[in-house]
Amino acid sequence: MTPRERFLAAARGESVDYTPVWFMRQAGRYLPEYRELHVKYSVLDICKMPELSKEVTLMPVKELGVDSAIMFADIMLPLEGMGVKFHIIENLGPVILSKVREVSAAEELKKFEAKRDVPFVLEGIKIVKEELMETDTALIGFSGGPFTIASYLVEGQASRDYSNTKNLMYNDRETWHAMMTKLSAMVSDYLSAQIEAGVDAVQLFDSWIGTLSILDYSEFVAPYTKEIFSRLAHDYPDVPKIHFGTNIFHLLKSMKENAGGDVFSIDWRIPISTAGRVLGKEIPIQGNLEPAVLLARDREFISRRTQEVLDQASGLNGHIFNLGHGVMRETPVENAKYVVDYVHSHTS
Repeated sequence: MTPRERFLAAARGESVDYTPVWFMRQAGRYLPEYRELHVKYSVLDICKMPELSKEVTLMPVKELGVDSAIMFADIMLPLEGMGVKFHIIENLGPVILSKVREVSAAEELKKFEAKRDVPFVLEGIKIVKEELMETDTALIGFSGGPFTIASYLVEGQASRDYSNTKNLMYNDRETWHAMMTKLSAMVSDYLSAQIEAGVDAVQLFDSWIGTLSILDYSEFVAPYTKEIFSRLAHDYPDVPKIHFGTNIFHLLKSMKENAGGDVFSIDWRIPISTAGRVLGKEIPIQGNLEPAVLLARDREFISRRTQEVLDQASGLNGHIFNLGHGVMRETPVENAKYVVDYVHSHTS
């Protein structure tokens, strides 16, 4: 099987010759080539220059031999077209200058149009696909999830307790509904445009939903996420759709039943075997090595932890090996490559 065939088969719960591997944030700050590029260009500069985004997207494919690339982009990109002003600050992340905390601000969010607002992402996808034809490696597109993006809009930046977001959610449902309706429409349009441009699969990064209770998630978030996955399932039934969040063990059942997705990507806090019992063995799972394991100097330790993930996933209908979250900045490249080679060689 080619890398693309292997990745797609696993995402569909079909037989594979060995377990496919890719890493979240695999194109990023731990790569020396990226750090050199980042000296000259900001993250947004790289995202908005298709040739540069192509170069960064392909770095881990060449360096690590992963089965899938993921487009180098940022979850904030589509918000510019909606009229949101923000900066991305090194070591802090997005900082929103135009917060949404009242209904007038939510109503002012403009309708997103992919060809107008993110043409550089779509062009980047096309030229990356051309480069990947030689090895037939898969390409993943992505978007931030509606709650995660909403939390940035309300809080202004990453938060520890999301108190402002929950305050708005509980006390101003008109604003919450107006904002989430527009965001879910944007995410649907954005992912659809990426599929039309040529990605093989899409991942929804609703990274911060783990801060919510089951009741809050089911009432205030899941209906909007369901709209996204329902539309994509209707329009692109053969394109795998991956649903990711952190600290989500208590939400997994609700995510499956009330929100949707074809593959569930889980963090390192949940044993894959446990997640498999909650989701059902017919649901493919992506994950879930603790990212910090790649910092270890002891290769035997890395091997043991990697094998433990593979052993727990052995009873699943489909498994895509990944980290439980993104590659850490301090990760030695050789350790990431070692894990890729280990998974391929020990699952054939």
